[in-house]
Amino acid sequence: MSATPNGAAAQPFVARTIRLTLNGQSRELDVLPWTTLLDLLREQLDLIGSKKGCDHGQCGACTVLRDGKRINACLTLAVMCDGATLTTIEGLASGDQLHPMQQAFIKHDAFQCGYCTPGQICSAVGLANEGRAHDSVQVKELMSGNLCRCGAYTNIRDAIEDVLGGAR
Repeated sequence: MSATPNGAAAQPFVARTIRLTLNGQSRELDVLPWTTLLDLLREQLDLIGSKKGCDHGQCGACTVLRDGKRINACLTLAVMCDGATLTTIEGLASGDQLHPMQQAFIKHDAFQCGYCTPGQICSAVGLANEGRAHDSVQVKELMSGNLCRCGAYTNIRDAIEDVLGGAR
């Protein structure tokens, strides 16, 4: 063990145990303090639907739901999710039955390359949970944190409005 500048022994970092519900299943996981939620999902749990786009919270490709609200997994430390309920794109469907938002994205051809699609769908589900989008302008504004390099925004908006319209 090495010494710190004041002569005290340096303490090694140790993993912390967190408990959470992930896609409907209770999990107990050991994570290092600096592990992001995105890295935990992709590298330790093999849930690769959430994408690492910018790794700076600017593109939304990593969007998941924590307690029903959308968050950027790349900016969230895994230890911050202790006790939370998390839903990733892998957890939205119920068996073979797609979530209505997933069905709407297919119906409206709301993707091209598909890289941003998991984050777009999770963000759209979070947007629907918030209940604040009442027209196309609000959907556009409230989805502005999710970028699509292919430019499928019109179809994405149509899919979201289709689901929101059915919920109204």
